[in-house]
Amino acid sequence: MTARTRKAIGSLGILIFLGLYAWLAATIGGHLPRVWWAQLPYYVIAGTAWGLPVMPLIVWMNRGR
Repeated sequence: MTARTRKAIGSLGILIFLGLYAWLAATIGGHLPRVWWAQLPYYVIAGTAWGLPVMPLIVWMNRGR
């Protein structure tokens, strides 16, 4: 598989994953109590946690340059 094909597939995968992740995070966040001390840690963690599952895909996309 060429690097160009891997990057196209990976980019599409990342876009789909991030769309689903954002929807899920917002849905869960909507069920939290409406106080800042409950929402702040959730959104800080949810806002950064997406990077862990995306990293292997990024590594795969850039393999064999």
